Amino acid sequence: MEELARVVARGEAAVMGVCNVTPDSFSDGGRTFEADASVAHVDALFDDGAFVVDVGGESTRPGAPRVSADEQIRRVSSAVRHASARGFVSVDTTSARVAARALELGAHVVNDVSSLSEPELAEVVASYGAVLVLSHARGHQEAMAGFGVWPEDAYGDVVDDVLRDLDVARNEAEKRGVRAFVVDPGLGFSKSSSHSLELLRRTSELVARAGHPVLVGASRKSFLTLAAGECPPTARLGASIAAAVAAQAAGAAIVRVHDVKETRQALSLSAALGAHGPRRGGVEVVSC
Repeated sequence: MEELARVVARGEAAVMGVCNVTPDSFSDGGRTFEADASVAHVDALFDDGAFVVDVGGESTRPGAPRVSADEQIRRVSSAVRHASARGFVSVDTTSARVAARALELGAHVVNDVSSLSEPELAEVVASYGAVLVLSHARGHQEAMAGFGVWPEDAYGDVVDDVLRDLDVARNEAEKRGVRAFVVDPGLGFSKSSSHSLELLRRTSELVARAGHPVLVGASRKSFLTLAAGECPPTARLGASIAAAVAAQAAGAAIVRVHDVKETRQALSLSAALGAHGPRRGGVEVVSC
């Protein structure tokens, strides 16, 4: 996206606002579940300064039940259609059928939190010339014990292992025709809290080695409490903003957040002050 390139060039990460059209998401389940509420939330996210809105119809919290493609399509269609008239829109799904319908309705990005558990999804993305976000995880959310509940010895070097897994998914997607990628280390997914904190701490290394723009999604996640203290998801705003500023400083191209206005304020001030210094990574940003 040329617009994304311009945002990154001025030293500021683009903000992806979260729109969960679900009854059971970990931090805001049910609040924007109805169609009218989801459309209003899309407007609020764009009004607050979101560069792209990420619409999802299936909770990705660990242990969440799977949702059929038909039900996901029913949930997200109004929000995706409305968002596409306002700006850039992403659909958060692991389903090729859901991705196809969302792209037909005007979505520009498919955000796959399973790193291509359904390989046909890549063919759908390729057929629309869309952008594919590959987010690192091992297994579907229904098999995960919980945020941060993962064996500490599951990884050798967590950055090496995450990048290796993402390379496998990207290579498969490239074989199926995808040309535009964003990669996400998948903080909180099939990782302990210390794994996620280490990935966030080493974002500049991820950016330097990934070969594609990097998206960081730390907002409201439980691993933040490892450093910030125990508190419910909606009380993690300070830690979430700090994580977004750190990700921007390390060269992340996109930060995925729930609280767009507050995060934009912090990112804009950090960029204006030059608090992060020269952005690291220097990866060419995808276009579509």
